Amino acid sequence: MRKIKTLLRLHFECNLSQHKIAKSLSLSVGVVNKYLQKAKNLNLSWPLPQQLDDEKLLNSYLTLHKPQQNLETQKASQQIDFVLIHQELKRKGVTLQLLWEEYTKTETSPFSYSHFCYMYRKWRKHQPQSMRQTHKAGDKVFVDYAGQTIPIIDPLGGVNHDAQIFVGVLGASNYVYAEATWSQRLPDWISSHQRMFEFYGGVPAMVVPDNLKSGVTKSCRYEPDINPTYADFIDYYGTAVLPARPSKPKDKAKVENAVLVVERWILACLRHRTFTSLGELNTEIKKLLQQLNNRPFKKMPGCRASLFNELEKSVLKALPLYPYQLVEIKKARVHVDYHIELEHHYYSVPYQYIGKEIMVHFNSKCVECRYQGKVIALHQRSYQKSQHTTNLEHMPKSHRKHAEWTPERFLTWAAQIGTGTARYVDNLLSTKPHPEQGYRSCLGLLSLAKRYSNERLEKACERAWKLGARSRKSVASILEHNMEDLPLPQELFTQAPIAHGNLRGKQYYH
Repeated sequence: MRKIKTLLRLHFECNLSQHKIAKSLSLSVGVVNKYLQKAKNLNLSWPLPQQLDDEKLLNSYLTLHKPQQNLETQKASQQIDFVLIHQELKRKGVTLQLLWEEYTKTETSPFSYSHFCYMYRKWRKHQPQSMRQTHKAGDKVFVDYAGQTIPIIDPLGGVNHDAQIFVGVLGASNYVYAEATWSQRLPDWISSHQRMFEFYGGVPAMVVPDNLKSGVTKSCRYEPDINPTYADFIDYYGTAVLPARPSKPKDKAKVENAVLVVERWILACLRHRTFTSLGELNTEIKKLLQQLNNRPFKKMPGCRASLFNELEKSVLKALPLYPYQLVEIKKARVHVDYHIELEHHYYSVPYQYIGKEIMVHFNSKCVECRYQGKVIALHQRSYQKSQHTTNLEHMPKSHRKHAEWTPERFLTWAAQIGTGTARYVDNLLSTKPHPEQGYRSCLGLLSLAKRYSNERLEKACERAWKLGARSRKSVASILEHNMEDLPLPQELFTQAPIAHGNLRGKQYYH
């Protein structure tokens, strides 16, 4: 207002040129020319008429940059159903160009494409904030947990639990899903997704979660690390995951609003109820959820359920033939003993992968070890802490031979040589505090058969046993000195007396 009056004063009273006026008021020459032309059209002079107050002058000049549409244009724009156009744009492949071409076929004097787009954008600016984001049908589902919980009372006086409320909502139709779970941990997180997809009867192209640890291992604005198990689940259902950016709630504004709606129309209705089981709670949530999705919109025709059936139900991806079987996935590094640790139990992998980082897929029945997508080991799940599950084929050759040593194997080996050798080996094993301590002695003893033959070893063991020698060195000494066939010392004194004329015998002394 001040500049308009100053501009007129400088022109009429000071007789300045338009260039000088523009420079003085920091305006462009074109704007000065338009204002002066407007004053000429209004037959204004200086000083201004007394009946022309500030308000009337301002209203006159406001029309300079905002020309009014003629009545025919206003009437025609009001006849276009922009609500229907906005909903149609949510369908895959539908564009304003296509809608404009359909519009021109039904109008005798249609608007140009550029003016059609201009009127749609103008209409959209006056809509509620929630409508400004256009979500394609079947494109995204937003998921999160409500901050409010519902207590589950143990009727037997045990520990009470606070049930967590999982909420999901489709972007285009605002169709809401909600259920109660025991926790927000990974198994419940995966199971809730699975039941949500079954509720919708299909799978959207993308899932937008919050940065919950069950879904996102490490949050990042640009490259978040997705939990391996969650990523495996997402791949199985043929969809994708796009976590919301940290500290950016507008990325998941849909589910933020859905959580608010669930708290108002479901949880608030259950505030006076007492539940003794999770199934009982979910039964009531299911009833109220149906009422929520059938509530009519306030500013648009229809409801969430009708909009879902019209827009999104037919464009969702089909569910897999079989439901997903939960398999947890963790990273593990192969130790120097070619074992990996999983929940305080140790499982073997081929020794060639020592020092490598592998992925461990496991459930309640089995443990599968993978390296670069290739399965390298498979074990039955064990819950014994600090114990080892070892496959002999995973060991180096030298370790494998040592692992194959057992007392039974040594005894069987010795029995093939002879009973005396078997008795000697059994003594070597039984006299040690632990049988493993006698393994090397047995190996050394039995290896003598390669050098001296089985027959000589058997005789040497028999001789050593009768002499009371119980070490491998004694048997080796007998074989080395060829003593296995010599008579025993006590056998020398039990021989019959020699008959000779010069020998008097013991009777001579009686």
